[in-house]
Amino acid sequence: MPEKISQIFDRVFGSKKFKHNYILHIGLFVITLITTIIAGIQWTTGKEGPYEFSDVMKGLPYAFSILFILGVHEFGHYFASVYHKVKATLPYFIPFPPVSGFFNFGTIGAVIKTKSPIPNNKAMFDIGAAGPICGFIACLAVLIFGFTHLPGKEYLLQIHPNYDTPEFGKNAVGLEFGGTLLFTFLKFLFTNPSQFVPPMSEVYHYPYLCVGWFGLFVTAMNLIPVGQLDGGHIIYSMFNEKKHETIASISMIFLLLFGILGIIDTFLDINIKVGWSGWLFWALILFFVIKIKHPPVDQFEELGFGRKVVGYFAILVFILSFSPTPFVLSL
Repeated sequence: MPEKISQIFDRVFGSKKFKHNYILHIGLFVITLITTIIAGIQWTTGKEGPYEFSDVMKGLPYAFSILFILGVHEFGHYFASVYHKVKATLPYFIPFPPVSGFFNFGTIGAVIKTKSPIPNNKAMFDIGAAGPICGFIACLAVLIFGFTHLPGKEYLLQIHPNYDTPEFGKNAVGLEFGGTLLFTFLKFLFTNPSQFVPPMSEVYHYPYLCVGWFGLFVTAMNLIPVGQLDGGHIIYSMFNEKKHETIASISMIFLLLFGILGIIDTFLDINIKVGWSGWLFWALILFFVIKIKHPPVDQFEELGFGRKVVGYFAILVFILSFSPTPFVLSL
């Protein structure tokens, strides 16, 4: 997660108190486990509570999968920091209460906090790239498992008994996840026409597909090449401050464009299905909180061939994971 967000999180709890505060890390993890279990129950069953033990068991695949992806992402950052002798905290998992009637994933992610300066752009690159690449591999594993272990259509009929009827979906708010290149490719590769494959409007009922999709969404958000996002670290370290600023500015223009298109499509009901209003909100956070420019490091050196290959792979990961329209709401 971006350094600026972790700094804000740091101020909330105080930098000295949690240097060795394993209780805080464990406590946040346990709370996030609970909120993601509840979110998993809601996504996969549609139940709003109260819940029974059998319901909790249904929420565990979702919770374990999402904590796995977030944990792998943040520990990628952590171990890269340790390798470069940069002091860093263990991951802080951030719970979010799954409020009834408000769709969310039970968490807004996880962060680590670096507690010593990053000495050069090579260390900056390794720390920035390790998280999203490790998280991407975890997403890939979860999605492959999800597509190769798809239940039959009866699974969805248990949630929506009227799924095959003309009345299904009428007078109800519909939610559809946007496709990504990777998600579409994996679906093509691991499924066949003879089996039932849920449409993107029902994917959230399938815990591994839902979490894998969400992991790609989070990976793409972090790899946007702006400021101190992971993508910003990578582009700044690969090229230089001037080129990073140019790429970041172009990226901001696209985010604003997708955000404005999403608002226009929502309020004017044009049905172009390109853009999402949330991108405008994220662009404002980037501009006012995280900032577009990347702060300079003390030493800047040309990256070697190996790191450049990793950097271009991270760019490919961003392309494969990004969706200009991640969410489509229909009324």
